[in-house]
Amino acid sequence: MESVKNMESTPVPYIVYEGEAMRAERRHKRLIAVLIIAIAMLFASNLAWLHAWMSYDYVSTETVIEATDGMANFHSDNNHNGDNYYGEDIAESAGAEEEK
Repeated sequence: MESVKNMESTPVPYIVYEGEAMRAERRHKRLIAVLIIAIAMLFASNLAWLHAWMSYDYVSTETVIEATDGMANFHSDNNHNGDNYYGEDIAESAGAEEEK
């Protein structure tokens, strides 16, 4: 325990303190530069993804199926809601439209 007390009370030379302060200052400057570069790269990657997603030409098609007595599966991408209609629902809706 005696050696610990002596180490705590030993003064640090001024040149050692200045050297450590300069190293800390350089380290902080490097960390700030890395932070700025990381934020810039994140922004650039987000712009690249937005450009990639917006460059596709989305085309919507409409499929018309005649109502018959058989089972019909109909998928319309026109409304972009992904509704699927099976069997009698399509026949009933077609019949209701024809009556109007």
